[in-house]
Amino acid sequence: MKNNTNHKYNMEITPVDVSYKPVGLFDERRLEKMQLVVAPDSVSGSVAVAHEIADLIKYKASKGENAVLGLATGSSPIKVYDELVRLHKEEGLSFQNVVSFNLDEYTGLEKDNPESYWYFMHEHLFNHVDIKPENVNVPSGIMPDSELNQFCIDYELKIKSYGGLDFQLLGIGRTGHIGFNEPGSQRKSATRKITLDHITRVDAAPAFGGLDNVPRTAVTMGVGTIMKARRIILLTWGDNKAEVTKKMIEGEITSDLPASFLQDHDNVTVVADEAAASEITRIKTPWLVSPITWNEELTKKAVVWLSKYVNKPILKLGTRDYNDHGMSSLLAQTEEGTAYSLNIRMFNELSDTITGWPGGKPGVDDSRRPERAEPARKRVIVFSPHPDDDVISMGGTLQRLAAQGHDVHVAYQTSGSIAVADHDALRFAEFALHSNVEFGNSELVEKYTEIIELIKNKPANTIDPVEIRKIKALIRRGEALSATRYTGIPDENVHFLDMPFYETGKAAKAPISEVDIQIVTDLIDEVKPHQIFAAGDLADPHGTHKICLDAVYASIDRLKDNDYMDDCYVWLYRGAWHEWDVHEIEMAVPISPDELDKKRKAIFFHQSQKDGVLFQGEDDREFWQRSEERNRETAKVYDNLGLPEYEAIEAFRRYRFK
Repeated sequence: MKNNTNHKYNMEITPVDVSYKPVGLFDERRLEKMQLVVAPDSVSGSVAVAHEIADLIKYKASKGENAVLGLATGSSPIKVYDELVRLHKEEGLSFQNVVSFNLDEYTGLEKDNPESYWYFMHEHLFNHVDIKPENVNVPSGIMPDSELNQFCIDYELKIKSYGGLDFQLLGIGRTGHIGFNEPGSQRKSATRKITLDHITRVDAAPAFGGLDNVPRTAVTMGVGTIMKARRIILLTWGDNKAEVTKKMIEGEITSDLPASFLQDHDNVTVVADEAAASEITRIKTPWLVSPITWNEELTKKAVVWLSKYVNKPILKLGTRDYNDHGMSSLLAQTEEGTAYSLNIRMFNELSDTITGWPGGKPGVDDSRRPERAEPARKRVIVFSPHPDDDVISMGGTLQRLAAQGHDVHVAYQTSGSIAVADHDALRFAEFALHSNVEFGNSELVEKYTEIIELIKNKPANTIDPVEIRKIKALIRRGEALSATRYTGIPDENVHFLDMPFYETGKAAKAPISEVDIQIVTDLIDEVKPHQIFAAGDLADPHGTHKICLDAVYASIDRLKDNDYMDDCYVWLYRGAWHEWDVHEIEMAVPISPDELDKKRKAIFFHQSQKDGVLFQGEDDREFWQRSEERNRETAKVYDNLGLPEYEAIEAFRRYRFK
């Protein structure tokens, strides 16, 4: 089958031409051992993949044949399934001729468990299309060990009986697993039971309400089974997949990274968003693999990279440094013509990003400053996805904005309830119960008694009832108010938006809705801000931060023609895990030791998130430690480039909507 359709998202994914091998000296893809398509974002990439699958289904149907699909689970393929459902409902795509085989399943989970992959596939695809139930195949997670080996053999034989897989959809884990083929899996491995890597379990912990609840084993198709598929597309989205994506595509084939075996497949395409592809050589350092035309963005990126790579301050870089690292053309193409002059310009541009006045410094020349001098007192909205992202990510800047007299509003976009442990909810409910007993409020005594029993008797891995979610939301709300007061924000300027998409009671969120967007739109229209700060941390493109940012972007798009938006700057901050690369930073706010200490104390007000937080990830540092070390590291990078030395720096990138 051939798919040359260029869909409305202006993406084209075609089966690999195996006769083409990029080996030319100046071929920018010469380090890439698999076909890589970089999508503008995960949505457009997913839609393009869904259309290839749809074309295959229709092509097979026209020949009276089954389309045999290998399907993946997890966050990566969700938008693919969304588009397939849309094509079925709106454009008549039929799944009557589809036979599906899922990659894997956790052991110990019944089909009706919300975290089982059987449940996932029905929730996201099968319940919404006309696939025949008898054509759906998902490995069993509850098969007794005594019968499991035969089940795995039968699963392989059933795939073979349909002539093998026409198409296999894959994601990739941070360990490099495909399916649940963890490091150590062999090239010819078949369907089997496997022990999950610790990192894989850590990544799954949010969905299970903590690491202790994540199964330790799973049943998975083998690498050999996957490699027999006639067509393979692997999806990779987000910053946290960038490193493993580079290793898979540019590294050596090794069982330590099972996805690397795909290099030997004749018809595989990796579809990545820009974040996941950011470490690929032709994208990160294109001057190392092919001649390029230099622009301002590439020039700054290259000079910063060179300074770091040779471990020299920018002003000490010499002509030989440029020539020895593939950048001689940069000196030839820039108007300065010499390393000395280029160094000075880049040094000055980076220096200009540094400001102690994040809201603008009144009464000064602002032509080289990141923010405007006027109006002297600006209206500011800081959007925080959870009720602590504001102080964790930009707590020092928040202090500055408040202390320098700006009208600062903080908008918590979600309740954050899912991140509160049951024991914290129980402690809060017991306090409320005893308080109402003390004050003789019998109605509330009865209510809190019921809630306490709900918490104590709640089965593991189940969705919190609404009453428990409300208790957990109140905990986060109280903590947030304490932190903003300490930072200098008046209570009346703190907004709890409680966007509905979040209130599913589980880690997987609902799609963004019109109601979500309108809530954000209404607040912006009410405040009419001169500045908007929003979280641009997109490690998980399907996570809460991404949805919250999408809501801000959609609201800005609706309001951008209003006069007050002509004078509004939008600044993006990042979270506790990542920081903008220096060449991306457009405003760097130095944080003094005293301000850093105050920022830490503001984070401490979020007590439910301080010790043993549910979704800590593989990094066991507390959020305040991650935040401080990230801010200090940013300051150190500036220092190493030869710029002024500070205790810490919070960094921002501007989003230009006009």
